[in-house]
Amino acid sequence: MNCYKKVLLSLVLLMLLFTNSNAQITAPAPAQSTPIALKGATLHIGNGQFIENSLVVFNNGKITFVGAASTGTLPANALLIDVSGQQMYPGLIAPNTSLGLLEIDEARATHDNSEIGLLNPSIRALIAYNTDSKIIPTVRTNGVLLTQATPDGGLISGQSSIFQLDGWNWEDAVYKSDDGMHINWPYMTVGRAAEGSTEDPNARWKDQVNELTKIFQEAKVYDAKAQTVNLKLQALHAAANGKQKVYFHLHTLKEMIAAVSFIKTFQLDAVFVGAEEAYLATNLLKENNIPIILAATHSLPSKNDEDIQQPYKTPAVLYNAGVLFCFSHRDFSGNQRNLPFQAGTAVAYGLPKEEALKALTLNTAKILGIDATTGSIEVGKDATIIVSKGDVLDMKSSSISYAFIQGRPVELKNQQNALYEKYKAKYQADKK
Repeated sequence: MNCYKKVLLSLVLLMLLFTNSNAQITAPAPAQSTPIALKGATLHIGNGQFIENSLVVFNNGKITFVGAASTGTLPANALLIDVSGQQMYPGLIAPNTSLGLLEIDEARATHDNSEIGLLNPSIRALIAYNTDSKIIPTVRTNGVLLTQATPDGGLISGQSSIFQLDGWNWEDAVYKSDDGMHINWPYMTVGRAAEGSTEDPNARWKDQVNELTKIFQEAKVYDAKAQTVNLKLQALHAAANGKQKVYFHLHTLKEMIAAVSFIKTFQLDAVFVGAEEAYLATNLLKENNIPIILAATHSLPSKNDEDIQQPYKTPAVLYNAGVLFCFSHRDFSGNQRNLPFQAGTAVAYGLPKEEALKALTLNTAKILGIDATTGSIEVGKDATIIVSKGDVLDMKSSSISYAFIQGRPVELKNQQNALYEKYKAKYQADKK
């Protein structure tokens, strides 16, 4: 595609984005002011357990009762919502996303997810997050209520933050700021150099690892009071000393082995992201207590000679090995709405259903360090809850009827819904 066509396409996409945008502009919900009770649904707590004919009560944004409908007592002024025959879940959490940072792939002006340069630890997704993204309402519609907005690019991309998907601005929406530092672990070439070549095929890999080692060594001993201010070292200091999570984005078994050596050297609090060959490294991951944010289940294997269904099977392999993992879908921001269906496919390939839900909620919360307040429907935690008319993991039956973020009812309409209703009415009229 030549430059002229790219510019034209970008303009068309922008026009489509803002056409009839009033159909989906809604103000964030105000703080909860009245107790709310959800009664009658099958409750999937998020910790592997479920309750038939349940009752969940929440007030001031916090859950105050969870149990069977027959055992609970409603506050005198509670708003009772009958959700009999439906399914209730914790709000889903989408890790490792560009949601709120990238709007239109072909429009560079809407990209705020990466910076130039290789070493950017001082970059913060926190202040770049856009609560007015037109994509956010489409993601909420499928039950995703929290996201980890994550920078990319370079060797050290910067720091991610976690946001709730209903807020006026980034200060209002942030759930946990600067939750971790993100490293794109250098790619390792598999195989030997070309015949007759004396060049080391992994020379570039070694150089980049040396760069990472050097900056981590310097950041570990950095003292802002005693040294000249260095924003990069200052930003990396906590991660280099094990006081902030470090997310390693990598792919192969060889890369994981090398990364573990690096992690041990600096005693880092590490998480692997992507890790398509994690099914080959279960012992390594278990021994070193390293959790996994999986790459998209709906994808092809990383190698041509792998089982074509391996991405579907990997979650069950990790579960059976006792490795903590969660699902992600690092792709175009709007595709985060398909996150629950990644887990649904894993269920068809051996992962127990409640464990699949756990890998969308409580497991994710544990990995991101927010499980004390969210990830499961338990007394004392945030009332971040979704109710579905069908199975949230099944793309055919999933239909979110209610969503609450910290007790606030969240608007589930979006421009895609509006267009569906518009053309549904047109074709129904044509039939008459």
